[in-house]
Amino acid sequence: MLELKNITKTFGSVRALDDLNLTVPRGAVYGLVGPNGAGKTTAIRHLTGVYHPDSGQALMEGLPIYENPAVKARIGFIPDEIFYFPTASILEMRRFYQGIYPQFDGALFEKLSEVFPLPQKSPIRRFSKGMQKQAAFHLAICLQPEVLILDEPVDGLDPVMRRQVWSILLSQVAERGMTVLVSSHNLRELEDVCDHVGIMDHGKMLLERSLADMQGGTVKVQLVGETPQGLEILHESASGRLKTLIVRGTAQETAEILRQRSPAYFDVLPLSLEEIFIYELGGANYAIREIVL
Repeated sequence: MLELKNITKTFGSVRALDDLNLTVPRGAVYGLVGPNGAGKTTAIRHLTGVYHPDSGQALMEGLPIYENPAVKARIGFIPDEIFYFPTASILEMRRFYQGIYPQFDGALFEKLSEVFPLPQKSPIRRFSKGMQKQAAFHLAICLQPEVLILDEPVDGLDPVMRRQVWSILLSQVAERGMTVLVSSHNLRELEDVCDHVGIMDHGKMLLERSLADMQGGTVKVQLVGETPQGLEILHESASGRLKTLIVRGTAQETAEILRQRSPAYFDVLPLSLEEIFIYELGGANYAIREIVL
């Protein structure tokens, strides 16, 4: 299990993390989402042992991560901005990682060379952004980490390679029980792969639970007629006679209340992760505003 417990981190007068709590269950694929500036990257840098918190703890299986080489050796990390030694090739980075990570799988490296057909003797800095991301995945997967942390991981990859990468990662989760934490703005993609989600805003955790519970606890209602009493409505809009409500509650509870009020027409629909994100943050003064240009 990966945990942040009551983490606070400030940079000068800016409080990047404010008593943040985060829990990633073992073997989960956890999506960390939030608006720009929410503190996601700062949280990730605590989970990878880059930052030391002003207060609180960053833990893996109950052990501190910061300045703990034994724990860090069990964690893989692919940042948004890829960095390697200026003249290093993939083969040179392989030798470097083999000297640090005793569990580096050379046979898997050779096998994945067929999946990531990159020039292995050319400097990685000369690669395109997408090729650099492929190189990062090629090396990180061969580390055989217990935990893999990804910050905007597939940005720059073409659609076929994105599917290929997720297929490999999910097979590692299924076969080895690897834990994956991924921060991304591509919520549609996260919805396909994540089983747990945390929504951050202003350095705090707004909502953290399994995706199934999250989607089961908020629904979209379309109806014709008066807006019924007894619903916890997060958002309401209308197009002609058709109203669209975002309602807190399960589909069964919401449908029962609507049946009692007998509107002319109603339908209860599940919400996507993107819709949950928008309406949860709408409650934190992060609504989409209509601007007249």
